[in-house]
Amino acid sequence: MSQILIVEDEPRIAAFVAKGLRAAGFTTLIEPSGEAALQLAITEPIDLVVLDVGLPDIDGFEVLARLRGQGVTIPVIMLTARSSVADRVAGLQSGADDYVPKPFAFEELLARIQLRLRTDAAGRSSMVLVHGDLSLDLGTRRARVAGRSVDLTAREFTLAEMFMRNPDQVLSREQLLSGAWGYDFDPGSNVVDVYVRYLRRKLGADYFETVRGMGYRLT
Repeated sequence: MSQILIVEDEPRIAAFVAKGLRAAGFTTLIEPSGEAALQLAITEPIDLVVLDVGLPDIDGFEVLARLRGQGVTIPVIMLTARSSVADRVAGLQSGADDYVPKPFAFEELLARIQLRLRTDAAGRSSMVLVHGDLSLDLGTRRARVAGRSVDLTAREFTLAEMFMRNPDQVLSREQLLSGAWGYDFDPGSNVVDVYVRYLRRKLGADYFETVRGMGYRLT
């Protein structure tokens, strides 16, 4: 079941869209804040974002640009009253997959969402990374341990993918932070260690070896 993030600060519109999507078989999250929505899209298993432009903190164009800048490729449909050609061009150039102006017919929005999800699924690689009892399906973004499905956040999946693509190799904290977060290494940050602990808890502690003074290795 696909999960849709609705980023909309008008409660009536957000509730209307969410109700219709749930009736169509989707699960939904509603977030009125651009900053909070950005974090949800990065950390939660979101399949598509319906994104308003006019938000109370940062606008939808900024949310979209930052998502794409961090390598998040999930489909984004802009839903906004700002329907000028310049606005549509700005949205598409920022990485939007579609642009639906308000007022809109829900049936059209639903059809566009279904189309984008089908296109996204067809365009993803079906490649599966396997290491021992671990497997990562890069198309469905699903992880499995000994045949058991395990829920990973988007960040956890990206980190696990880095390990799975480099089995038995020591990956430094610098490499992991840069690859999974896009940040330069901060010696005072323990975010890599925290997320490795998450992976150990979810996928199995024996897989992730600490190499003292160097980093971590998938064994």
